Amino acid sequence: MMKLTNLQELYVEELRDLFDFENQIVKALPKMEDAASSPKLKKGFHEHLIQTEKHVSRLLKIFEEMNLQPEGKHCVGMAGIIAEGSELIKSKSDPEVLDAGLISAAQHVEHYEIAGYGTCIAYADLLGENSAASLLQETLEEEIETDKKLTGLAKKEINVAAK
Repeated sequence: MMKLTNLQELYVEELRDLFDFENQIVKALPKMEDAASSPKLKKGFHEHLIQTEKHVSRLLKIFEEMNLQPEGKHCVGMAGIIAEGSELIKSKSDPEVLDAGLISAAQHVEHYEIAGYGTCIAYADLLGENSAASLLQETLEEEIETDKKLTGLAKKEINVAAK
């Protein structure tokens, strides 16, 4: 990592982190969808893939407005979370238990995203990046909603089946 000398530089690094981890998620979601046995969970992963592609587009718009390139940062935190989910998929667990584990893995991802977007919104607000803050807030709200949907599905159906 390069030496950061001000909040603007840190903000750009965090945006690049968001961009990288959203792209990692775009690659991981189809694998999670394939591994899920619950039709509702499969559908949820598919819908979130479409939504995540929109998140990438919003971030590209922010970078375009800033006249910067989004590349240059690899999010090792998200890579670790995704690797744990991949290990779970390879575990050959019972389908109902795997579904419960996939929800857990997806919620780890969502919570990481919520933290990242919340941080970037705070930076954008402080730096007067109002357009970016608005786009980031839109994504944050979608991430929170996805987390709530996963919790509901887990409590009402998936975890019950795994029990």
